[in-house]
Amino acid sequence: MLTLNGLADLKRHVGEPLGTGAWLQVSQPAIDEFAQLTGDEQWLHVDPERAARGPYGMTIAHGYLVLSLLPKLAASAYAIEGARARINYGLERVRFPSPVRSGSRVRVTSTLTEVTPTPQGARVIVHNIIETDDSDKPACIADTVSLLVFDEPTTSEEGSDA
Repeated sequence: MLTLNGLADLKRHVGEPLGTGAWLQVSQPAIDEFAQLTGDEQWLHVDPERAARGPYGMTIAHGYLVLSLLPKLAASAYAIEGARARINYGLERVRFPSPVRSGSRVRVTSTLTEVTPTPQGARVIVHNIIETDDSDKPACIADTVSLLVFDEPTTSEEGSDA
């Protein structure tokens, strides 16, 4: 697992893969719990008998469930140390090219695509591809944007936009 430490280390790794995480199984109980929490209890997710006759032959995970696993999946792929805070700033782009069938395993491969210094630290964009163990197509592709706050000051020559 790659560990990056501080702003200078992040900047050195722009454009490089951060790593591929460990496999994580997406179980039917996890899908059911997500459905209950979000109110999205569509039969395709929670009714195994009906879903068996549906387009995927079984229940599938919600796209947003798969997306919400990104922090856990990424934690097994890479680490960023030296930041006092890591704030979720949003997403640049999200796509769900292939479903995640109940019981399938998923993992992420992440690439650091951008580091923009800010007065407090940096805005970081990571390109993430979540794959499943039973499809050639990715389950989710998402570019995450995080704000990192470092104890080390950012110099004026490194930029100061937020």
